[in-house]
Amino acid sequence: MKKLGFGCMRLPLTNPEDPTSVDLKQFCEMIDTFMDNGFTYFDTAYPYHQRQSELFVKKALVERYPRNSFTLADKLPVPFMKTKEDAKRIFDEQLEKCGVNFFDYYLLHALNRNHYQTALKFGCFDFIKKMKEEGKIREIGFSFHDTADILDQILTEHPEMDFVQLQINYLDWNSESVQSRLCYETAVKHGKQVVIMEPVKGGSLVHVPENIQTKLLNLDGSLSIASWAIRFAASLKNIRVVLSGMSNLEQLNDNISYMKKFKPLTQEENDFLIKLGDQIRTSIAIPCTACNYCTPGCPKHICIPEYFSLFNKRKQNLSKGKSTEYDDLKNEHGKPYDCIECGQCERVCPQKLPIISNLKKVADEFE
Repeated sequence: MKKLGFGCMRLPLTNPEDPTSVDLKQFCEMIDTFMDNGFTYFDTAYPYHQRQSELFVKKALVERYPRNSFTLADKLPVPFMKTKEDAKRIFDEQLEKCGVNFFDYYLLHALNRNHYQTALKFGCFDFIKKMKEEGKIREIGFSFHDTADILDQILTEHPEMDFVQLQINYLDWNSESVQSRLCYETAVKHGKQVVIMEPVKGGSLVHVPENIQTKLLNLDGSLSIASWAIRFAASLKNIRVVLSGMSNLEQLNDNISYMKKFKPLTQEENDFLIKLGDQIRTSIAIPCTACNYCTPGCPKHICIPEYFSLFNKRKQNLSKGKSTEYDDLKNEHGKPYDCIECGQCERVCPQKLPIISNLKKVADEFE
């Protein structure tokens, strides 16, 4: 299997303000290009694009290609489960929405110390094992957002897991909160294959400060800024695939250009990127990946990731003066100071960000 996977969380849109307005024509063209170049791994999930991603995967991929020509991963939304019966109901719904009778890979979604307890309470591990025994799943695993000690506990208590999906990038490699390196080493210790998510940290390793861009271009001016992040992740051992949430043909073609005939990083390049990551991390005020898990349930319709992105650009001197983008966001969405501190956003944030206090920082900065 080639090491680039198509993450279906940031699909092309006809209306940037509407995550359900997936550009089906462009998505089909992207899939055709992806498949024509020998890539076959697709990853979706129940909440992506406000529960529409699976339907678009069916239209653009499943209905247009033989089932044995691609591999498909989906996830059980553990954070949203309320009863034990939810697992079977949601799983059957996912099979129907995707138009398949089995998943190649199926994961318990976004496990951390709290969601792990939810998964145990509702028998999620037993459920996916049963679906595997019935031939409805080929391999089982889980995606993970927490510290390495929790990952070690889960893998110790559930050695039946075939693989684990981790957030790994050179920005988070030495992070005390994300612990990319420690989590990776824990998975390897348990002999598990690793699927990598967030290799460019939601764009943070694409839109880097100018001095960092210069250093990367000096390494190899023929390669994009994003390529270094993808190749860093793919160069690690025991990596099955690196997921990229590609939003347009340009991003997809760029990824294909260096992943079709993948060349791993040298040790010197690897060490250089880790040092750069440490520098970049200190310049990012709010380490948001723009996954948008926080926005659907916001009672004030605050576009949290967009505000955080503007705040980070201001702090990194990527934008100066009064931001017209901020005014546009205020006019079309909830305002940062509209937050009623209900906390729903913080409960679902995979990065464990203090969103409420960060919104206050945004308001103070731009108001």
